[in-house]
Amino acid sequence: MTAQLSFRSADTGDLGTLVALYDGAARWMAERGIDQWKPGEKDEEHFRLRMKEGEVWLAQCAGGVVGAYELWWTDEPAWGEQPPVAGYVHRLMVRRDAPAGTGAELLAHAERRIGDAGRVLCRLDCVSTNPRLRTYYEGRGYAVVGEQPFKSGAGGSSYAVTLMEKELPPKGPCAGR
Repeated sequence: MTAQLSFRSADTGDLGTLVALYDGAARWMAERGIDQWKPGEKDEEHFRLRMKEGEVWLAQCAGGVVGAYELWWTDEPAWGEQPPVAGYVHRLMVRRDAPAGTGAELLAHAERRIGDAGRVLCRLDCVSTNPRLRTYYEGRGYAVVGEQPFKSGAGGSSYAVTLMEKELPPKGPCAGR
């Protein structure tokens, strides 16, 4: 069972915390031979832009930040032009000493935010060379709906991602009928 988490929207005072969360996750991946995130790859300006163009959320437990995620309302680099039916989760970050289940709680929070905005799908992408991450998302109800073989990365590089989505429960007075 997960400890009680609280969520709040990040602000510019959290930029250093977000960079540290990212770098910690990137180091953990590198130590395990997972070629995905690189320490130093996302700086304060990255997170400042994400706050301006979308949402960045922090999870706290016992007063300390234990995780975060970005919520985008469009994601053309991975998904192309789409109708406004989805929210897109990026950079789901969990401190290694966070309570068990923190990642799942972050995802559930993102799904609620997306549903509250009147959208019916939660979408994400994960690098195709990380099958363990794909399995993690599948275990939380996400289905593979495609591949994007040439997503643009930092410095002009490209990499393949697996596109995944989850249908959210309907909202409103007739939900569940």
